[in-house]
Amino acid sequence: MLIMKLIVGLGNPGKVYIDSRHNIGFSVLNALSKRCGITLKRDFNSRALCGKGNIAGVEAVLAEPLTFMNLSGAAVKALLKKYKVSIDDLLVICDDLDLEPGRVKIREFGSSGGHRGLASIIDCLGGNNFNRLRIGIGRPGEGIDPAEYVLDPFTKLEKSAVNSVIKKACDCVEFWCSGGIVETMNMFNKKESLA
Repeated sequence: MLIMKLIVGLGNPGKVYIDSRHNIGFSVLNALSKRCGITLKRDFNSRALCGKGNIAGVEAVLAEPLTFMNLSGAAVKALLKKYKVSIDDLLVICDDLDLEPGRVKIREFGSSGGHRGLASIIDCLGGNNFNRLRIGIGRPGEGIDPAEYVLDPFTKLEKSAVNSVIKKACDCVEFWCSGGIVETMNMFNKKESLA
């Protein structure tokens, strides 16, 4: 039986959010779609932009939920059902305030860590045993509300580090598709920063 991977980048739809820290999941997915030649199109039933293609020799679906971050779970559940993907073959890409900028960390399960997109997925799937790739955006400075910080765009100073981490995240996804979660964690979870 053919194994299909589902790779979901989290973010908020709409021009106002395009370059925000919270949308780095979308940024990684867009870079991956360009790298792998996978066109994303609107799928109304799944409430997502998605496209199917080959990543590192494996059939995969790339998807960006259009439900807004806090309701991501509904789209992910619909996508898993539509493409008949096992939860073991799901990878969710999102931002993480607790990782310094430039770091990526991939895990096979875990809590939401306060991330509302992950919380929505955990709630809709009834469990937290799915792979997630977290992209470090760092915490805001003193006196800055984290809820506002994540919706702000990256600064010019941060842009080069962001471009580097997006490339690293794409490499990580490709490695996960062909090598599996344990090997990918060993390869990419090293404590180094590009910032």
